[in-house]
Amino acid sequence: MTPMKSLPTNEKFQNAEQLWFWFIYSKQINTNFVRRNTSTRPRVCELLDVEIMVTRLYLSGRLTDEQLSVMKEFGDKRRAPHQYKWSENNKAAMWRTAMRTLETAAKQKDWID
Repeated sequence: MTPMKSLPTNEKFQNAEQLWFWFIYSKQINTNFVRRNTSTRPRVCELLDVEIMVTRLYLSGRLTDEQLSVMKEFGDKRRAPHQYKWSENNKAAMWRTAMRTLETAAKQKDWID
């Protein structure tokens, strides 16, 4: 009898930013056929799960249009807005608020350590 192989454990995210950047990059892979350069370890959620969560946060009023716009803009840049850069100062404040909201929801789903 052969020994059973253990299934790989699903990798949790360290924080909301990591979750968001993974989501945006993975969506780009799916829609634009961008070259894949990500970990092969399975994640604790699927893209659709994150999309549904963000949609629910938006529809419940916990995320605003402006926050989603900033999340998309800087998600595409793969970096957070810089609070000490004058042109990004207001966006950095919106980003932090949005990431706290996203982190709270993701922790409830046990996607973040």
